[in-house]
Amino acid sequence: MARRWSAVLLLVPLLLGAGLAHSSSPLPLVLNTWPFKNATEAAWRTLTSGGSALDAVEQGCAVCEREQCDGTVGFGGSPDELGETTLDAMIMDGTTMNVGAVGDLRRIKNAIGVARKVLEHTAHTLLVGESATKFAESMGFVNEDLSTTTSRALHSDWLARNCQPNHWRNVVPDPSKYCGPYKPPSILKQEGPTCKETGDNYGHDTIGMVVVHKMGRTAAGTSTNGIKFKIPGLVFPKEEVLQIHIEYKAAHAGCSGEMQNVEFNPTRTAGTKKCGGDSPVPGAGAYAEDSAGAAAATGDGDILMRFLPSYQAVDYMRRGEDPTIACQKVISRIQKYFPNFFGAVICANVTGSYGAACSKLPTFTQFSFMVYNSLKNQPTEEKVDCI
Repeated sequence: MARRWSAVLLLVPLLLGAGLAHSSSPLPLVLNTWPFKNATEAAWRTLTSGGSALDAVEQGCAVCEREQCDGTVGFGGSPDELGETTLDAMIMDGTTMNVGAVGDLRRIKNAIGVARKVLEHTAHTLLVGESATKFAESMGFVNEDLSTTTSRALHSDWLARNCQPNHWRNVVPDPSKYCGPYKPPSILKQEGPTCKETGDNYGHDTIGMVVVHKMGRTAAGTSTNGIKFKIPGLVFPKEEVLQIHIEYKAAHAGCSGEMQNVEFNPTRTAGTKKCGGDSPVPGAGAYAEDSAGAAAATGDGDILMRFLPSYQAVDYMRRGEDPTIACQKVISRIQKYFPNFFGAVICANVTGSYGAACSKLPTFTQFSFMVYNSLKNQPTEEKVDCI
């Protein structure tokens, strides 16, 4: 009997140790681009109140939509050429691999909520434009004007500067000097008012969020109102990003976010826009898979989309790479082809380890992101030096 009790006593420290190890798990985890603290807190509250990883991503991104983070998420910012604000969002469930996304969403404030409805109530992945708005209305979302005094003033000022900057090329009249309408040079002679050229670059911010539930289930998502003065119909453009770091610093006390570039020609690196971007594309803007982890990317979207960086980061983690190394490998891979591109990636595996990496530019040497896990008592801004 004495030997039996001795054996039990010997097991007590081991059992207590196992319990202590479990309590020190970093899960659940919320990770998002830029210092969007309120979004991080909202996602965390959702998790701690029993919500799913998908719920947390939706609620976190929704906060930025309501608070108009940095003026580039949600209503009232980034008017297009016609002065209208439109929204884009994506959400991905890493357990089911289902995705819902919307682009060029008009007159509906809760874009991430509509994306969630696309995921839950359709067999589709992406709905765009007026059709996306009609779908949102059928789901009970309120149709309302997304423009504000601020966005109207931005548009008026842009018109007063003869539509500079804009996102046209190889058209007449010369888009670097004149407002449109524009046509290919073969069918329209050049005409239009004179104007001064401008070298202004306008950056863009988007919230990208990654969540790992305490049970290891993953989700990821994005939300944005696009780039300023985009051509109507553009879905998730990515603007030139050298100005972003400056704008980020100025907005640091409030919401800040991701930058976007709009170039789609594979032989160029920035500054021209067609009709695409990475954020609503699974594997590009964000990706989640329970077998490995989740990731989100930010930066020159039309460059990033060519490399599916979020998917690639998750795939690296699936092969056993540490999240920081996975992020760095993604950045380095893109730099081989575009050494001067702007981009950053956040990564988390299913055990709760996380990391980030960014591509170094003269005006962008550090990337900031938010972290909240069970080892922290509040959301924490962390920074990584770019490579």
